Amino acid sequence: MTILLFGATGMIGHGTLNAALADDRVTRVVSVARRSTGRQHAKLVEVLHADMTDLSPIIDQLANVDACLFCLGVSSAGMNEADYRRITYDLTHSVATTLVGLNPEMTFVYVSGAGSNARSRQMWARVKGEIENALMALPFGGVYNARPGFIQPVGGARSKTALYRTLYAVMGPVASLIRRVAPNALIDSDELGAALVEAGLAGAPEQILEVSALRLLAERAAPHRAGAMG
Repeated sequence: MTILLFGATGMIGHGTLNAALADDRVTRVVSVARRSTGRQHAKLVEVLHADMTDLSPIIDQLANVDACLFCLGVSSAGMNEADYRRITYDLTHSVATTLVGLNPEMTFVYVSGAGSNARSRQMWARVKGEIENALMALPFGGVYNARPGFIQPVGGARSKTALYRTLYAVMGPVASLIRRVAPNALIDSDELGAALVEAGLAGAPEQILEVSALRLLAERAAPHRAGAMG
């Protein structure tokens, strides 16, 4: 099966790429990004493209895929609503609309966030909730919105946001305690990646995937992990 991955150079995308390359059901991973991941793997095809709002120059490379895992996103910290909406809603919807025209049977998996709600008073949560609803209205074969909470970076994953890097550095030493006390408050980047791949390839019981559901999907994917990612 072929996976189309947006955002492979980010923290979540790093874990997702790891999971996709290790999954024995995946024959090809097409990574669309502004810069290279620096990875070498027989399954990996990198498509470097600067303007994600216009996919027409690479349209031929976006067809005949089974699932899109959309890991692109930005932190709302310091952003006004118009700028945040342009990236979080407009860009995502533009990409999804293009893809559903090419691959109507494909699955689209979107990385949202815990607390997303189109009726929220919090700007980021409202915009995330609105794009979730818009994606679920598109005629894909399946749409799943992942809502991770605290994400522990592992296996070389690193956030691009300085504030988050500081938070992860502070929280990292107590991550195991958090997992014991509140297991559904935390997921690591590799677990999340495995869950996204599993949802894309085999579906999920519900369209909104909170941490508990994501962790179950990661467990379900375990038998398919080859272990060698080259």
